[in-house]
Amino acid sequence: MLIRNETADDVAAIGRVVTRALSMLAQSTGTEAGIVEALRAAGGLTLSLVAEEEGEVVGYLAASPARIGIRDGWSLIGPLAVLPARHRQGIGTALMEDALCRLRATSRGAALVGDPAYYGRFGFRAFPGLGVAGCPPEVVQALPFDGIAPRGELIHHPAFGLGQKA
Repeated sequence: MLIRNETADDVAAIGRVVTRALSMLAQSTGTEAGIVEALRAAGGLTLSLVAEEEGEVVGYLAASPARIGIRDGWSLIGPLAVLPARHRQGIGTALMEDALCRLRATSRGAALVGDPAYYGRFGFRAFPGLGVAGCPPEVVQALPFDGIAPRGELIHHPAFGLGQKA
């Protein structure tokens, strides 16, 4: 398996992977592939990684700039998507480990909204006072690279359409 930056030839495959993978989640809105497209169009993808195996895109991870409270310099990870038939084969782990390695060089930390049981294995955790309006606090998680506990609202890129104040 090869983890690499997306190319223009990957765009359609990324859309398919994101749509198929996230449609299985109860919280999916069906707009996730459109969010990736909007991030790409706005120049808001700080990372856009694909997992490729035998010429096929089998997984995808996006990261975009974020802020927590008044602190800029965070990276928001999401979506992370793996084709359903390829779950539990280490693809998501490989994407996340590669992304975290790259982000450590450029970001204050990484944040996301997701399953604590899954993302906890990478060091993500909920922090008191860290949140996103309308989300249960336990799913709003961060991994500070500078050792400073984040506090405040996790502000997503406008492409997410959350209507947050940037």
